[in-house]
Amino acid sequence: MQRKEKKSKKNCTYIGGQAVLEGVMMMGRTCMATAVRDPDGEVQIESKRLNRGKHLSRACKIPFLRGIINLVLSLVRGTKTLMRSAAVYGDDDEDAGKFQKWLAEKFKVNLMDVVSVISACLGVALAIAIFILLPQFLVGLLGKWFPKAFVESHFSGLWTGLVLGGLKFLIFIAYLALILLMKDIRRLYMYHGAEHKTINAYERGVELTPEKVKECSRIHDRCGTSFLFIVLLINIAVISVANWAVFAYVPVIKDVTNGVLRFLIKIAIEILLLPFIAGISYEILKFLAKFDNKFVGIFKAPGKLLQKTLTTREPDEQMLEVAIAAFKKVLEMDADATVPETEFVTGGILSKMLASTKKKFAENNIDESDAEWIYSLVLKVKRSELTDERMVKPSEAKEINEIAEKRLTGRPLWYVIGDTEFYGCKIKVDERALIPRPETELLAEYAVKSVEDGDKVLDMCTGSGCIAVAVAKNCAKLGVTVTGADLSDAAVMLARENAKLNGVNVDFVQSDLFANVRGRFNLIVCNPPYIKSGDIPFLQSEVREYEPKIALDGGADGLDFYRRLAKNIRSYLARDGVLLLECGEGQTEEILKLFEKRDYAMVMKDLSGTDRFIKIAF
Repeated sequence: MQRKEKKSKKNCTYIGGQAVLEGVMMMGRTCMATAVRDPDGEVQIESKRLNRGKHLSRACKIPFLRGIINLVLSLVRGTKTLMRSAAVYGDDDEDAGKFQKWLAEKFKVNLMDVVSVISACLGVALAIAIFILLPQFLVGLLGKWFPKAFVESHFSGLWTGLVLGGLKFLIFIAYLALILLMKDIRRLYMYHGAEHKTINAYERGVELTPEKVKECSRIHDRCGTSFLFIVLLINIAVISVANWAVFAYVPVIKDVTNGVLRFLIKIAIEILLLPFIAGISYEILKFLAKFDNKFVGIFKAPGKLLQKTLTTREPDEQMLEVAIAAFKKVLEMDADATVPETEFVTGGILSKMLASTKKKFAENNIDESDAEWIYSLVLKVKRSELTDERMVKPSEAKEINEIAEKRLTGRPLWYVIGDTEFYGCKIKVDERALIPRPETELLAEYAVKSVEDGDKVLDMCTGSGCIAVAVAKNCAKLGVTVTGADLSDAAVMLARENAKLNGVNVDFVQSDLFANVRGRFNLIVCNPPYIKSGDIPFLQSEVREYEPKIALDGGADGLDFYRRLAKNIRSYLARDGVLLLECGEGQTEEILKLFEKRDYAMVMKDLSGTDRFIKIAF
């Protein structure tokens, strides 16, 4: 009694599947999901909604016709899914890469798309050759040894059809057995077993974990192998009757004596009747699936035997994990229409991929230039070289996607990347300090040009330490001494890491402006917080939500730090010392008023022509 309960189905599901390259595709009522283990060992999932039109949906409900439609859809969908799973791996071969690049440059075509079309055509041609042309050819050869009474019989067409069917059956079994010699096919059949085990586990209420699913059967009633076997039986019956009827009763054809012409007529009959055979077979399989008794078991037995001996193999737990991932995704999407579709991360044509990323960024109010930076950094090319067409490898595409997904959360790009280039230095960046801006590179340049032999330099409000590091690195031969100060302990720690990263010696101190600073300096550089407190809520979200507010807020008018500098600057500048400041737009006049007792002052513009820097000598 306990055994019977274990075998009885607790859940009914219409979810079916297909094994693909290193993965499994599962299909439900409203969606399909394909899970594949990529070369890095991670499980990628691609999920799509089944957006069938009204007319197609209605046609899929009509008996017999739905079998034909489902056969065509399965062939098309199955081929595409196999190609998509193969695309996850791509091709890193140098010669193949050159050919891919040539196709991309000349025709804007992806090699995998070409392979997909060619493979589909070759697959159809091979199926016709093996299962239609070859059996008919063999029957023609064997016909020479048929008994005379057999050949002259009124029902010779029927007997010939049965022989033809027997040959098809033998070829079918031989084909399944021979392809098992291929390592990739054996792995495909293991994933086939994983697909069946997962569906069986769900139907019997077993917890969907690799350890539990492994205990379930790899044989399933609704397997495509059973469908193929039924198709084969129906094919034998229908083709036998059709050949006999056509050659016995159709006047134009029954008098044909030319062997080649008769052969071509038989081929045409088989091809024309394929949709009819598919429709009948589908209805029979659907009918048999409704019952589970000994009588129906007789019809299911051959298909199950083929599954057990040929088309399924015992999967490992990693394969089961993949199958479970695909199954759970279908369950999730069938239950909730708002669950978004997902895509594999695959290689492709650079221009198309970049355009897609830019579009996604624009839809999320993210500057499209960030997409260019991501591709430039990952592909190790200049942004200006992104117009040169090439193929992006799957490994590169995966890295690009990981960065892009993090950027889509709103986190600033350079925090995601982890570092940035600043005036010839590599600067580590994170939430401890502001990201160095391009205009601040000009401030660093002015500082470097202002330094003389043996000078002492102070970088006030140092943040990431980018200016202090740049000065120390570019003026190393001048014997300068560089100090960096910041109110934030976290920022000082980051600045020290950047000094070490660039191999320079900078003395960083935690200090509220000059509180912990000792001595006088020939050059003081300062890029203080200068954003008005009331403007901070209106900054870009990535600045407002991620960058430290302490490094942004300059008080009610943005000038708090400049006032404090003006009050104490003379105590820390050496004779003939220079102060270099960065300021916000429209602030230069007010700042100059704060430093009235000076020898001279100069206002300098940034790259956009905005007054951005002030040089003051005392």
